[in-house]
Amino acid sequence: MAKQPRLSIKEYTEGILKSDRVILSRAITLVESNLATDIALAQELLEAIIPYSGRSIRIGITGVPGVGKSTFIESFGEYITRQEKKLAVLTIDPSSQLNKGSILGDKTRMESLSRNPNAFIRPSASGTTLGGVSGKTREVMLLCEAAGYDVIFIETVGVGQSETLVHGMVDFFLLLMLAGAGDELQGIKKGIMEMADAVVINKADGENIKAAQRAKVEYQNALHLFPSSDSGWIPEVKTCSALQGEGLSAIWEMIEKYVYQTKASGFFEHNRKEQNLQWMKENIHSLLEQEFYAHPQVQKELTTIEKAVQSGELPALNAARILLQKFKGQ
Repeated sequence: MAKQPRLSIKEYTEGILKSDRVILSRAITLVESNLATDIALAQELLEAIIPYSGRSIRIGITGVPGVGKSTFIESFGEYITRQEKKLAVLTIDPSSQLNKGSILGDKTRMESLSRNPNAFIRPSASGTTLGGVSGKTREVMLLCEAAGYDVIFIETVGVGQSETLVHGMVDFFLLLMLAGAGDELQGIKKGIMEMADAVVINKADGENIKAAQRAKVEYQNALHLFPSSDSGWIPEVKTCSALQGEGLSAIWEMIEKYVYQTKASGFFEHNRKEQNLQWMKENIHSLLEQEFYAHPQVQKELTTIEKAVQSGELPALNAARILLQKFKGQ
């Protein structure tokens, strides 16, 4: 297949602002690339589109395995597009740690939503990033906002280390749970419950309705035990059946209420500013780490020093300081 000719910044920008899905997809591929020539172009592109970003509602969605996350995202996504909103779904696929490959099967998981003209699904391989969050998820989110998407979903691979990262890039954090699976508060980390702006109990249908109602009371009681959030928002618990499309309107109304309340108090804007600063700091750490390991003197000494640390001949802190001195040319 012939390689597509490289677009100019003007062509990328104009295509994104016109909501051209093909150009948006190509822009995302550019931003996710690690090639030096692509990185320079991606930086220019992000500066060009940033004045047009930031107008969406950013929603993080996580949940325990088997909770029906894909079904929920598809049903809730369909509901949102019926409210005359454009939706972008950024799903993170767990890359294989053996071959760095990725399944990227989200479009097959959400067939109906992937055919929806007002929805854009973009799976991204998590690569080596901790906890299954793509290293470029925030940049992709900005591109989607500039392309006119009103609501952005960021889906995590499951309950784990990625939640803190996702929480740091969204406005509203939604935790999906199940009822009728034993002790309702088991298997969920306290820290994740504390981060949640809402707990949604899925699969509240058929014989599971009563169990879902009981779980709702238990979760609501548990949430009251946590210290109040800086946002001033009191987390809510909802039940829904994503399969039957029930309870979705109440969830969307709750999110709209949250946005209205936090914008009125000033927290919404303040939180976005703090997230931008944190984003910059994370990028500094990432770029410094890349530069450190690419340094010729570090590469030359690294294997020897690693072996000395493994064998117990050299304390880890001393080893780190030696390598840092090599990096600084001392």
